[in-house]
Amino acid sequence: MAILQERERRYVESFFKERLERPVKIFAFGRKPTRLEIPGVRRNPLAEQTLELMAEVGQLSDLIEVTIAYVGEDDHLFDQWQVSQDRLPAIALTGEDGRDRGVWFFGAPLGYEFRTFMEDVVDLSRGKTHLSNETRAALQELTQPVHIQVFVTPTCPYCPQAVRLAHQFALESDQVRADMVEATEFPELARRYGVYGVPKTVINETEAIEGAVPEEQVLQAVLRAVNGQPG
Repeated sequence: MAILQERERRYVESFFKERLERPVKIFAFGRKPTRLEIPGVRRNPLAEQTLELMAEVGQLSDLIEVTIAYVGEDDHLFDQWQVSQDRLPAIALTGEDGRDRGVWFFGAPLGYEFRTFMEDVVDLSRGKTHLSNETRAALQELTQPVHIQVFVTPTCPYCPQAVRLAHQFALESDQVRADMVEATEFPELARRYGVYGVPKTVINETEAIEGAVPEEQVLQAVLRAVNGQPG
């Protein structure tokens, strides 16, 4: 059964037709459906839906190319993209060159986060973000790696703002990697980072932001994480 209903499908198809300019590649990582219980592997009920959703998205625009990699069949892609099997499903969005731009989803981009996903695809297609000139300049001067993790749930209306900012930071700097992490699909990670409410943004293990905050505040947290100084 299709993940996107016909009305949703028509809307998404129209959304991409009006906005996409250049090709985008999507890489989705997961496991093939099975009824077997695999020792040490937690069953994620949304994992199969995530891969099905990505396959459906790939049918909605000639400018979107989707590659789905399965554990045990496409291990070279898991190695190439350094995707851990305990963080599945995983999705990476790239431009037409297929280069990792640091825009990642861990867990299903459903609910409010599907709009985030759609807008990220458009950003990659157009090759530009909506960040201020000051933020872009600061990000382009980064010389140390920055890892941003934004914990979300599909029903949180404030989470997309946090994820969108993080992903746009990644698009503006090769030093930044930004992950959306669906907290209910990765409860161990949520406990590790003390996620009791969403969105929660964790930067380089040292900075944490509760809630959706302005662009300038996220930038200051990034600069503190890499410099140990206020932004």
